[in-house]
Amino acid sequence: MAYRLNDQKYYNNRELSWLQFNYRVIQEAIDPNNPLLERLKFLAITSSNLDEFFMVRVAGLKDQVKMNYHEPDTKTQLTPGQQLKGIGELNRQNSRVQYEYYHKLTSELGKYNIYFKHPHELPKSIQEELEGIFDTEIYPSLTPLGIDAYRPFPKLKNKKINIFVNLSDDLGDQTAIVQLPTVIKRFYEMQDGINTYYVLTEDIIETYIEKLFKGYRIDRTFPFRITRNADLTIHEEGAADLLIEIERFLKERTKGAAVRLEIDISNDYTINGSFLRNELDLHEDDIYKFDGPLDLTFLFELSSKLKERLPNLVYQSFVPQEPKFLGSDNIYDKALREDIFFHHPFESFEPIVDFMKEAAEDPDVLAIKQTLYRVSSDSPIIEALKRAAENNKQVTVLVELKARFDEENNVQWAKELEDAGCHVIYGMHYLKTHSKITLVVKRVKGKIVRYVHLGTGNYNDSTAKQYTDMGIITTDSEIGTDAINFFNYLSGYSLKPEYNSLHVAPFEIRDLFGESIDEEIELHKEHGNGYIFAKMNSLTDKKVINKLLQASQEGVKVDLVIRGICCLKPGIEGVSDNIRVISIVGRFLEHSRIYYFNHNGEEKMYLSSADMMTRNMIKRVEILFPINDPRILEELKSVNRLYLTDNVKARVQKSDGTYEYVKNSYEPISAQDELMRRSESYGREQQVQKENQLLLKVKNRFKKRK
Repeated sequence: MAYRLNDQKYYNNRELSWLQFNYRVIQEAIDPNNPLLERLKFLAITSSNLDEFFMVRVAGLKDQVKMNYHEPDTKTQLTPGQQLKGIGELNRQNSRVQYEYYHKLTSELGKYNIYFKHPHELPKSIQEELEGIFDTEIYPSLTPLGIDAYRPFPKLKNKKINIFVNLSDDLGDQTAIVQLPTVIKRFYEMQDGINTYYVLTEDIIETYIEKLFKGYRIDRTFPFRITRNADLTIHEEGAADLLIEIERFLKERTKGAAVRLEIDISNDYTINGSFLRNELDLHEDDIYKFDGPLDLTFLFELSSKLKERLPNLVYQSFVPQEPKFLGSDNIYDKALREDIFFHHPFESFEPIVDFMKEAAEDPDVLAIKQTLYRVSSDSPIIEALKRAAENNKQVTVLVELKARFDEENNVQWAKELEDAGCHVIYGMHYLKTHSKITLVVKRVKGKIVRYVHLGTGNYNDSTAKQYTDMGIITTDSEIGTDAINFFNYLSGYSLKPEYNSLHVAPFEIRDLFGESIDEEIELHKEHGNGYIFAKMNSLTDKKVINKLLQASQEGVKVDLVIRGICCLKPGIEGVSDNIRVISIVGRFLEHSRIYYFNHNGEEKMYLSSADMMTRNMIKRVEILFPINDPRILEELKSVNRLYLTDNVKARVQKSDGTYEYVKNSYEPISAQDELMRRSESYGREQQVQKENQLLLKVKNRFKKRK
């Protein structure tokens, strides 16, 4: 029996599902098996995630409400207003747990003689030292902003901490705001014998704030922070130069409407923030009050400062190893013989950097073409591209200027690449180019060979140490032809090409998923062995979800490993009871996208830069590429099985949409830990082989001398 697939009971709301993911990040802070400083970092990650969520997703919903748009979403039938109400309720629950563990974890630092203190709680000698710091370092950079008929409410910066001041004199009450300048530190480290004290800058300012308002009584102070709408429109149509338009857009973003007000009420639980709420045109539901410091992202810096002093309170160091499918071979020589597979961060990203560096210097390389979405602040990839252009190679780089919150960095990179002689393009109208592809055209023994790197993650050597991603380098002729057509399509004027092996969004990837699921259903009806595996960041596309539900109803087994948003509810009898959804949140950010269809043993395996999200498959230029090498296919199947057996970091989604840790009687296994162990084991084997080869060379030389 086929069930109606439009029933809202079968779906999770996208925004609430994301908040559940952010709670899973908080769970990593709760987990006592994680080292203390890493647990603090997970609290910082939670705050960083939430800022972006409010600046984009919540801001978008608030805009809909302001425009009197009350249409429900297509999956859960919740109106924008209902979604905002649900977000507020769930986020407040999350925040209570987050701050509960902030206090617990910072208190645990006391075991190591490290304390977070307010200036009033410190020894007199340190208070005097702090007052000196205030007078010499902090006070000169502060600008008190009075608010009255002649001094209007100031335009406060997004995500910056401010201090609200109620003050009075014989003539009456006054109001002022003191902004924490970006140039001063967020906290100060003070020493007293064996004890280390950390004091937040806003606490120091509050303690000595009367020095800013001489002649007035300070009646009350409290820190607050606003989050602004950053989901503004880039006006692509008619823009003479998108780079100039992006620079205009970045200025406008800082002026977005306020969408959230956070208040630190740790010194006064009676604070209501009504004055600020009215000035910022916010509702009561937009105010979040915390019993603790605002913006816990400062815990990133704190953990970094303490890790050398307390090395046992961070993860054991892990050094990415040589890729198993490359070994110690030259990457260009190996790619001529067979495809090379990479799995970061378990395997080093350095070979990808070397791939670019060698191309830049090799006189036989004629051209390099690459897409860039996010790169590191000191990118060796950028340097290689610039060097290649200086060496008179034809270098074409698509720099995606619309990569959210990386726009400013990418504008700068685009200018640098252009100055170096690269041909830089900025993407396509109304589409973000999220593809990860590099084409190196090289002359080998008189013939032209096309080397293609395809990946699931960015060309970012920094995040490659923190995100799980995969990729291949191949000289497959069909993929090489597709790569040339892909770049020509992006850089020139032509109809979208017909690809041989690659599947390129918009539309093609979603079409392939639909066709592949349909084929799996038909083959299952005949052979009874239907199976689909998909690993991604998020699943939101209703058309794909409906196909998966149809597959489940026909008996096809479906395993989904989804880190973040999942709008599909599994385990509903007769609807999705053949679907299992697992989320893994751990040391590394799960970022690889893997798609597998059994097809009665004629297996199809794909990697992609795209999630099963409408925005990825319809509003972006994405690439999904096949795994043709049987060795790599078996490697990926092994990795997939490992994720499905994780019973340490894996959470399983229940039929009501909530998650719980996987619990079973099997030996504990963490997929990420096991992948690190396998990589290190291979690395040791490689080291032994190198040592044996060196020893053999020495022996042979000794024999020759005799």
